[in-house]
Amino acid sequence: MANIKSQKKRALTNAKKNLQNNSQRSRLKTAIKKVLKAVEAKDKEAAVIAYNECNSLLDKAASSGLKHKNYVARQKSRFAKAIAALD
Repeated sequence: MANIKSQKKRALTNAKKNLQNNSQRSRLKTAIKKVLKAVEAKDKEAAVIAYNECNSLLDKAASSGLKHKNYVARQKSRFAKAIAALD
């Protein structure tokens, strides 16, 4: 444990942010799995709904620095392509 007061505060802040990041990362993974599951089941309606939710979470992850913008763009493109192939 740190001895300096500002470093003690920083340790608490880092712990809080770590919990937030883990939560956001988990929600994103779940959303991605929902899209993939709907595509695998060939359920276009469910896939589109899951895709829209996933896009929102991906954009938030990119803007907060949790995921790189190129990763986000690649995932969105990949899901859009998979859903378009369901026709």
